[in-house]
Amino acid sequence: MSTMSCTMAAPTARAAPVSRAGFRKNVCGQRVVARRSRVAPKANDRAMTMKVTAHDYDYDLVIIGAGVGGHGAALHAVECGLKTAIIEGGVIGGTCVNRGCVPSKALLAASGRVREMHDADHLKMLGIEVGDVRFERQGIADHAENLASTIRNNLTNSMKGLGVDILLGNATFRDNHTVSYGNKKCTAQNIIIATGSVPFVPPGIDIDGKTVFTSDDALKLEWLPDWVAIIGSGYIGLEFSDVYTALGSDVTFIEAMPKIMPGFDGEIAKQAERILIGPRNIDYVTNVLATKVTPGIPGEKPVTIELSDFKTREVVDVMEVDACLVATGRAPFTDGLGLGSINVETQRGFVPVNERMQALDKDGEVIEGVWCIGDANGKMMLAHAASAQGIAAIECMCGRDKVLNHNSVPAACFTHPEVSFVGMTEEQARAKGEEEGFEVTVKKTSFKANSKALAEKEADGMAKLIYRSDTGEILGMWIMGLHAADLIHEASNAVNQGMKAQDLKFAVHAHPTLAEVVDEVFKQVGPTVAR
Repeated sequence: MSTMSCTMAAPTARAAPVSRAGFRKNVCGQRVVARRSRVAPKANDRAMTMKVTAHDYDYDLVIIGAGVGGHGAALHAVECGLKTAIIEGGVIGGTCVNRGCVPSKALLAASGRVREMHDADHLKMLGIEVGDVRFERQGIADHAENLASTIRNNLTNSMKGLGVDILLGNATFRDNHTVSYGNKKCTAQNIIIATGSVPFVPPGIDIDGKTVFTSDDALKLEWLPDWVAIIGSGYIGLEFSDVYTALGSDVTFIEAMPKIMPGFDGEIAKQAERILIGPRNIDYVTNVLATKVTPGIPGEKPVTIELSDFKTREVVDVMEVDACLVATGRAPFTDGLGLGSINVETQRGFVPVNERMQALDKDGEVIEGVWCIGDANGKMMLAHAASAQGIAAIECMCGRDKVLNHNSVPAACFTHPEVSFVGMTEEQARAKGEEEGFEVTVKKTSFKANSKALAEKEADGMAKLIYRSDTGEILGMWIMGLHAADLIHEASNAVNQGMKAQDLKFAVHAHPTLAEVVDEVFKQVGPTVAR
């Protein structure tokens, strides 16, 4: 049984069918867990320490959900000396490892090679000639499944090796310290909800998993349709358009917003359209909803898609395609957790939390001992954000107040070339400046002057830094180009550390590297009013 030493943390100050051509109580819990230590507390610390003897628990911490967020929280909890268990009702690794980030990167890697080898003009500029390029669809699909299996085993073994108990079964709350799973139950001082999300399917769309499907089924790559309609032009849709077009399919995006890639910085979206859409077998329709989608039969009967005007909801057209990928975002997976037993009222399925990831009840009060991270709370639906939230929650449990700065969390779209960003778009920054009364400065550069990009003959793309003109506070950075997903972290870490744009001006970057693209942007930063 676990009897926990608790520390009271001192407060911290915080501030007709259409043709294919036609187209997120600022209170750290009062009972918190201190890291176990063989070192006696200092005299001035003893007054802050008391022993909780009201309950003996099976565990210091139980985590519901063994995805990337739960895994990251479990590893940090063990590091902090907490006896930890993780409950999983499905497969270790969650969405990211099994049906998301990991296998999709395998598909993108393989299809990207095919695209490169088919680009005879690009290869000729490098002095390379190739003959007939062939690929095996099943081999590419197997690569994705094998990668998922490898990473899944790695996650499992890392938790077992550190002594995390892996409990199998669907978890249900009995109270805020008790969870049942299967025909068993366990108790814990703290419980973290890390159940993730599932693909969101709008009403009127009939999923058959074969001709009309979500990313879960698309990752299996069971067949390659000649013409694929993708509902939604966000990251998921863009990445799959990259895969499908590289392997010979035509793609049509169906987007409800006035422009495709509506979540992108406007300037980056224009670049992306020029590079990722224009030269490829991709077209799109905007301002329309796919209000009814009827599955077909591969090779025999097309999928029919009824398109309606976004504003009037009147039917304006019907498309017939070979397949339809529904990439309309994700919904929290919180049904069946028995949240009513702990007085939680979800908001569109999301568990409400404060900035320390503590779950809130119907009255907005902290539920002692219950936390929620990742897609299930809806603050930022990214695997690495879930992991970071889990680590921050553990820190708060251990009496070390920690609030994750979500503006510092980077994101990336792994197309060829990639798109990455941290913080705001230029449009969002200027709107904030207008509202709060400050000017915004934007600095830009191109990959076309970068030696490494030119050596690769892949100089398409740009980088832009967005910051406050008066203080130098970094509001955002966007990059599109070769290895953009790797280049964004200098800016994201700068935001996390509270650095100013001018602090980055004198950083040194190796030559010749792609990192000099961001170096060129940083060197353009001038003095600020505050200095």
